[in-house]
Amino acid sequence: MSSKIYIVGMGPGTGEMMTPQADHALCGSDVIVGYPVYLKLLGGKYREKEFLSTPMKQEVRRCEMCFEEAEKGKTVAMVCSGDAGVYGMASLLYEMSEAHPGCELEVIPGITAANSGAAALGAPLNHDYCVISLSDLMTPWEIIEKRLAAAAVGDFCMAIYNPSSHHRADYLKKACDILQKNGVEPERACGYVENIGRENTACEVCTLAELRECQVNMFTTVFIGNSRTKGDGVTFPVCRDEESGSQGYRCPAYPGDDGEGYEGVG
Repeated sequence: MSSKIYIVGMGPGTGEMMTPQADHALCGSDVIVGYPVYLKLLGGKYREKEFLSTPMKQEVRRCEMCFEEAEKGKTVAMVCSGDAGVYGMASLLYEMSEAHPGCELEVIPGITAANSGAAALGAPLNHDYCVISLSDLMTPWEIIEKRLAAAAVGDFCMAIYNPSSHHRADYLKKACDILQKNGVEPERACGYVENIGRENTACEVCTLAELRECQVNMFTTVFIGNSRTKGDGVTFPVCRDEESGSQGYRCPAYPGDDGEGYEGVG
């Protein structure tokens, strides 16, 4: 008996930002499982499918439902916003699959908020960057603090997921304080995007000091620039190689750096 589970990254929300591979997997599934908000975002295109859902904090049960349906011989799709492997359900399903050796898993990648949100702002992640979640449901706050501090010291651009919720209303402010304590100046270029790829998408460019006072929600992705990020979101200006005539994005010259290095030519 065939037992197939697709783990589908559906992108930020709208169908036009879902990959054809994801759409193909959903069209080929008998059952679609997911958080209720994500199922609603799918709209009516897959209304002939069987929909199953669980509320937040019942992720394990949601995965169990996938295996139960797959072991009945149905093709199942677990949908996740963004990419299923970035704060999604892919790792949990793989962990639980050890108890279900007859089920085949396939991950379908999607556009994650770091990429789609960055595009809305301009180009805030154009060089080395890291992604950090402020949610302490699965990760102790002490570890999150260490990661924020390390990213600040390393002068990384940052994409911050899950910056706030009803129970974590002050976490973004705490994160900004940690960044400042570790060398990020109050004037650092930052930004945030709410409801990426959905109705009422809103984005704002600000400084770190201004960001500290912002009220954001769990549907917001926050961006912290590095020391060379400009307020218009463009981190690396286009420059010309005088010898070859080619163009590319020059890596910013740090103290002790000879300024060489191009990424992409055309």
